[in-house]
Formats: sequence, C-alpha cells, structure tokens
Amino acid sequence: MVIDFATLYERHSAEVLRFSYWLCGDRALAEDITAETFVRVWTARERVDLATVTGYLLAIARNLHRQGFARARRQAELDHEPVDRQPDPHRAAEDRDELAAVLADMRDLPEAERAALLMRATSETPYTEIAAVLGISEGAAKVKVHRARLKLAEARLRREGVTP
Repeated sequence: MVIDFATLYERHSAEVLRFSYWLCGDRALAEDITAETFVRVWTARERVDLATVTGYLLAIARNLHRQGFARARRQAELDHEPVDRQPDPHRAAEDRDELAAVLADMRDLPEAERAALLMRATSETPYTEIAAVLGISEGAAKVKVHRARLKLAEARLRREGVTP
C-alpha cells in the first residue's frame, strides 16, 4: 500500500515532536529526531502498517533517542533564554521552573518507563502498542506507566516539601 507521506506527516509530526521533546528535553534535538523519524519512514514506506503507524513512528523516535542521535551536536549549550512573550513575567518564571523540574524528574525515570509514560500520556497510545514498541507484555507496559506516574508524583511531593 502506498502511503500519502504529506498526510502522514501532517497527522503525526506534532505528536512525534512532542514525544521526542519529552524524551530528550531539548527542542532542537527533538526536531532533529522528528525529522530523522520521517526520513526513515519515507525510505521504508512500503513496510508501514497504517493501523499501527503511531506506534511505529514513536518506536523509531525512541530508538533514535536511545542511540544518542545527534549527541555530538549537544556538546556546547547556548547561554541565552528564548524571549518570553507572556504578560506576567513572574508566572512565566514559575511555569519555566516547574517545567524544568518535571523534565528533570522525567530524565530520572528509567528510559523504558519514561517512554511508556510518554506514549500513553501524550498520544493515548494503547497499551498493546506500547508493549510492542518496548518489546514487553501488555501487563508490563501498564506497570511501567503506573510506576512512572508514581515516581513523578513522589518527586513533586518531595519538591513541595512533603514526604511521600
């Protein structure tokens, strides 16, 4: 079956970008992973099953992240912050701090738990697809999502000074 690549990209690129961003915490790297994901789909489009295309795309993005895609590119960080267009700078600062804390908590999760949680939370990927992407049983996928949620909740409570 021939895939209309433009439609595939239009429907799934934002989801793959969001998933990639949550995996790596770096917008530019997430954009690179997303682009490379679709390049790989383009080169193997005859093997794409449209029934499970979301899981397939997220599996490619996850594998690229795990392989350290563009790792050399991240050796030097820029020292500037993006311009904040929010009307309330205090609220925006609090939001950035909270996002940074959540991203740090996400990076502390084991990679498989982080990937399972992101697939479930960002795109409501069915547990069967999560299991297929991670190479585990459906029950194990549910456990990974549950454990990841618990760990994030405990981390937030610790940040707020409450002992779980």
